[in-house]
Amino acid sequence: MAALFFWSYRPVLSDLWQTWGREADYSHGYLVGPLALTFLWLRRAACPTPEGRLSLCGLFLLGLSAAVRVAGALWYIEALQGWSMLLWFAGAVWLLGGLAMLRFCAPAIGFLAFMIPLPFRVEGMLSLPLQRTATQLSCWMLQCLGQPAIAEGNVVLINDTRLMVAEACSGLRIFMSILALAYAYCALIDKPWWTKASLAASVLPIALLTNSIRIAATGLMHEFVSSRAAHVFSHDLAGWLMLPLAAFLMYVVVRYLTLLIVQVETVSARELLNPNVTLQG
Repeated sequence: MAALFFWSYRPVLSDLWQTWGREADYSHGYLVGPLALTFLWLRRAACPTPEGRLSLCGLFLLGLSAAVRVAGALWYIEALQGWSMLLWFAGAVWLLGGLAMLRFCAPAIGFLAFMIPLPFRVEGMLSLPLQRTATQLSCWMLQCLGQPAIAEGNVVLINDTRLMVAEACSGLRIFMSILALAYAYCALIDKPWWTKASLAASVLPIALLTNSIRIAATGLMHEFVSSRAAHVFSHDLAGWLMLPLAAFLMYVVVRYLTLLIVQVETVSARELLNPNVTLQG
C-alpha cells in the first residue's frame, strides 16, 4: 500500500515540494510531516492494539479520496488533490488498524492539512482583510508611540518614509503558523473543551497583533536606525521573533483562563458526614 501511495501521489508530492521551496507562505510544509509523526510518538502510550484483521469500512475512505482527487484534476484545483491524501491516510489506517487506531491517528492526520497550499481564491479572501487590518492597527501603534503615522490605503506614511504593507506582509504566513500552533496544543494537551475553544478563537487576534507589531517595529527601524536594518528585520528576523511572541500570547490566554475559571469538587452532605466514602468530582 505504501508503494501504491507513492506511485499514485508522486506528481502531487512533487508539486508540494516545489511549492514549499517557492512560496514563502508555505515554507513550513517541510516540517509538517515530521511534526505529525512527533504527535504520534508523544501520544504513544494511548496507542491501541491493532485489530489484527482488515476493516473493510476503510475502503470507503480510500474510494472517497480517489473521488476527491479526480474532482481536483477535473476542476484544476490542486488543493483538492493534496487534501485527498488525508482521506487516503485515514482510509489506510482504518483498513489496516481498525477504528480505534484511526481515532488515535486522527490528530496527526488532520495536522497534515497545514502542508497543503490554500486555493488561490481562498488566499485572496484571507490576505486582503488581513492586509488592510494590519495597516490600520500598525498605524495606530505608531501613533501611540508618538510617531506621525498616517494610513493611506495599504501604505503607512511616517514623515518622509512610505512603508508599503504588501500582500506578502498581510500576515497569512503568521496566521497559518499560529493556527498550527493552536492545533498542536489542542491535540497534545489535556485541557477542558472550553479552553481549547477559547484558544482557537484567539488565533486571529493574536495573528493580527503580532503582524502589526512587526510592521510597527519595521517603521521604527526606518526612522531611528536605517532602511537596511528595517529590511533585514522585516524579511529575515521578524519571522523568527514573531512566532515565539505568538506562542507566549497563547500561553497567556490559557493561563488567564486557568486562573479565571477554577474547577471545584462537588461533595454531598452524606460524603461530608461519612469520611469513609470516596469523594467523587
